Formats: sequence, structure tokens, C-alpha cells
Amino acid sequence: MLSIVDSSVKLCDGFSRREILRAGGAGLLGLPALVGLPALGNQLSAAGAQSAAPAKSCIVLFLMGGPAQHSTWDPKPEAPPEVRGEFGPISTSVPGIQISELMPRTATLMDRIAILRSVVTMDNAHSSSGYAMLTGQPHAPRNRENVNPGAPNNWPSMAAVVQHLNRGPEFLPASVRLPHHIFNTDQSIWPGQDAGWLGHTAEPWLFKCRPADADFDVPQFRLQADVDLGRLSNRKSLLEQLESKLRQADRSGATSAYSDRRRQAFDLVGSPKARTACDLKRETDQTRDRYGRGQFGQSVLLARRLVGAGVKFVQVNWFRSPDEPMQNPCWDSHTDETNRLKNVLVPPFDRAYSALIEDLEQRGMLDDTLVVVMAEFGRSPKLDARAGRGHWGYVFSTALAGAGIRGGTVYGSSDAHAAYPKSGRVEPQDISATIFNRLGYPRETELHDPFDRPLPISRGQVIEAIV
Repeated sequence: MLSIVDSSVKLCDGFSRREILRAGGAGLLGLPALVGLPALGNQLSAAGAQSAAPAKSCIVLFLMGGPAQHSTWDPKPEAPPEVRGEFGPISTSVPGIQISELMPRTATLMDRIAILRSVVTMDNAHSSSGYAMLTGQPHAPRNRENVNPGAPNNWPSMAAVVQHLNRGPEFLPASVRLPHHIFNTDQSIWPGQDAGWLGHTAEPWLFKCRPADADFDVPQFRLQADVDLGRLSNRKSLLEQLESKLRQADRSGATSAYSDRRRQAFDLVGSPKARTACDLKRETDQTRDRYGRGQFGQSVLLARRLVGAGVKFVQVNWFRSPDEPMQNPCWDSHTDETNRLKNVLVPPFDRAYSALIEDLEQRGMLDDTLVVVMAEFGRSPKLDARAGRGHWGYVFSTALAGAGIRGGTVYGSSDAHAAYPKSGRVEPQDISATIFNRLGYPRETELHDPFDRPLPISRGQVIEAIV
């Protein structure tokens, strides 16, 4: 047993309480990836009681790069060939609603899905348009590529807001991102993925993983090789004593938030249930095949396991492998769009997305799990000389299902070329308001920024036509 015997308030020559806490999280604990520490003195609170929520959880499938609306949710069969592309529409399970022929599995589930066909960011840059979609706040200014996180564009992501509003003793975090963060070709990380001014305690957990690999493991859920259970117990005892001394010196409550995170970290590595939540080997081969054996499909299956274990918000980013082509990585189809969509992109999405909807429904989870398909923007109306399309934030599509969403619905429409909204314009803040609504948080729910100003979690309107 380790002990602290010094009863004085002064803890260590030359070190502040914040530094001691940070050392305790990163060094004493031996779990550097787990514990996010709050900035002491930055007291944050949430006002507005949680209402009865139709959704216990939310899974966001983020197709970074920007899918072509013409070849997914909004086909234009009457448009000229250079607009409609190579793929035609197919009928769905709902008479009168058609989607791209590249999504036959999804077409059979249209009665569970609502499509928004007039989403607008007015932003043609991956980074800044992505910020708007992930936070519900416009980037200032728009159309800025390769921007980095930070003020003034440091509004917390939706995942971070959920993490902040769901602090508690649960062994798993409230919000998880996987299998990696979103980044551009120059490796710049998009803003809008982190907790921003909410601080480290609201940071959504990032699980960097390759769930399709045969030796897949989530290192965050196990001890480091040099930390056995006895050593972990000693460190836990030392931290508990350290926190007791700090609380005597600091009655503001700032250290209690750290204590909760530290406790969650210990519970996580010591809990077989946490490790089980990420153990895809517990799934049958049939189920794993059903989702698709690629990284995206297995990431979606992992998301289903996490929400089944109690995680409230999971964001699955499209997997960007090191060998993605430089000229058209992920869904960024600047060249050779027809081949990319047909052979690389849409079939794995169609398989994984339809499997998720069916799997949740068969498990009795679709009624309380919101599933959202989104991206930062869509693609330009016409195919160009490189057989690709450019960035397009002037109109694109998003899809929602489960948790009381009115399936078999199309809200909004684009013009004849899927270039601009024709009706039912939707902006990112409306999507965030709708997601929070389904999770039981009124859009008026307040957060307090570092200057103690009350700010609503969303300035949008719930899309009543689909709920």
C-alpha cells in the first residue's frame, strides 16, 4: 500500500495542483489514453432537464469526403447524362420513393428511413463544412480548407455535448469516435471533432482501431504490459489519497470531475464487460459477413456492440487507409467517380448500413437507437473532364432512421440537377437540434462557456416532418 503522509496543503515544490493532477493521470495511473483532465477553474454546467427520450443512443455514420447525392439518395433520371451519371434509380419498399440502384439492400428498408434531400451548408471546403455538420455551427469564415481546431471555431461537437451531459459512473464513456479522427490529405485534423471550449472532461473518446484485422484489439481497454493488477491497485490507492488532499485544498469542485474520469478509467480496464463490448470475435461469422469484412463494415458492427453496452453516442468515420488514392480519397470523387462508387464505396456502405438497421430491429433496439448517415457536403451537379465531381455544399442529402423517425419519408427536394434546394431547406443546426431532440435534450438546453455565458446546445429547429 502506498501512502501520502504529508498533511500540508503544499503538495510538491514547484508544481501546481493542475500539474500534479496531470501527472497523476498520465504517470501514476499508467493509462495515458483514458483520462481527460478538466481545466481547473473552468466551471461548466448544463441547464434544462432531460425530457423523455425516444432514443437511448445514436450512431452517426460519417461518410467523409462527400458522397454524390445523384448516385445515392437523390437520383435524377431525367437529367442529362453529365448530371445523372452512370447509375439509374431503383424502386424501394415505399411506393414513389426511389434511390440509386447502387443501394439495393437499403432500398428494401426504405420504410424505416427518412431522407433529407435539401441539406445546405453553403460551404465547399471539407474542413469548414465538416465543422458545421459535426457541431451544428457555421465555421467562420466558410470555405476554409485545412483549418485546425481552435478559437473562434471551437464549438463542441455533438459527441462532446452528449459526453458533457452524461457525466456519471458508467464504466464506458457516453461518446465514442472510431476508428480514427477525420483528417485531410495534408494530415490536418478537422475542427469540430472535439470538446472545444467545454474542456477535456467532455472530450468524446477516440478509439483508433482496425476492427477488420484478424488481431483486432482495443488497447484502451487493457492494462499496459508493465502494469499488473497489484501495481494498478497501488496506483489507485495513491491517487485516492492525493485527491483527498487536493479536495481539502480546493473546495471548488474542480477536482471531483477529475475523480469521476479517473474512476471511470479504472473501472474500464478492470471490467470484463468493457472488453466484451469490443470483442467482435463474440459475433458469429454470419453476422460479421452480413456487415461486410472491411474496416467500415466492422466499425459499424463495433458501434452496434457499443450502444448495446450502454454507450450513448457513437460516431463511425469512413475508414481512410494509408493506400487511399491521393486524387480521390474516401468519398472525395474528383476523378473516376463511376468506378469508385460502383466498386469501392457504395456497396460496402449499402451492406453495412442495411445490416445495422436490420440487426437493430431484430434485437428490438431500433426503436431507441437513432441512426444518422451524413457527410460534410455533396458533389457538384455535373461530371467534369476527369469524370469526377467537385465539392458541393449548396445541396446534398442526409438520412435518419430509428428512435421515432418517421420512416418512408422524403423531406425537402432539390432542383432538376440536384444543384440547389427546391423545397424544405435544412441546415446543420436543424440536424443537430433533431438529434438532440431524439436523445431527449431540448435544443434550449444550456451550456456555459468559459465566460459563464449560457448558450443553447443548438440554434436550429427540430425537423418536425420526420419525427
